[in-house]
Amino acid sequence: MTESGKKRGRERTYDAQKTREAILNAAESLFAERGFAGTSVDAIAVQAGYNKSLLFQYFGDKSGLYSQVLQRSDREMGALMERAFASVGPGLADESVPLRAEEFRAFLVTTLHSIFDYLLAHPRLLRILTWEMAAGWQTFAEIASQFPPEDQVRAAPLFQKAREAGLLRSAFMPTIQFTLLLPWCQIYLGYLPLYQRLLPGEDLASAGRLAEARTYLVNFVVTGMIRSIA
Repeated sequence: MTESGKKRGRERTYDAQKTREAILNAAESLFAERGFAGTSVDAIAVQAGYNKSLLFQYFGDKSGLYSQVLQRSDREMGALMERAFASVGPGLADESVPLRAEEFRAFLVTTLHSIFDYLLAHPRLLRILTWEMAAGWQTFAEIASQFPPEDQVRAAPLFQKAREAGLLRSAFMPTIQFTLLLPWCQIYLGYLPLYQRLLPGEDLASAGRLAEARTYLVNFVVTGMIRSIA
């Protein structure tokens, strides 16, 4: 292939990626504003500025587009979780090495920091999750198989080791204890507009107040989960 041909190929690839991202961004905006049921393919096409035939070409249908919106966030959060698991140290990777309290605490703190900061930076995802919760997670249940539970699979043995080491306060199902880390952050940030109305004299959305809230939330959850810190 000539250099000019390669250049045209790269440009077509770039244009396709640019189009996909524009459609995903438009869909994410409308799903956050109206929920899955209240969003039409026509509205997404108008918002994105593309013919709706492109939506079907790239994503199949509205469900496929919704899945891709959530998968994009899932990939980004998965990268954050990699750093959280890395904070554990040898206590996770080596079965012969006992899990230390400071390792498990570092994992919980890093995970909560990552989730809080990500949801804060992605308010559309926060609203989509709230729509899902209000609808009983029916739409997500239909596409759940498209989201491999890698984080849960990795967290299960970690929480089991924490339980065996006597670090967990409760023997409640470890998988649910892990998955609850996200809703804790979601609830605070989702209620933030209400808190602001209740405390009109406080700028709860300022960087300082948000950092204070994150610290409180981390301490609250970690203290509630861990029996003791060696």
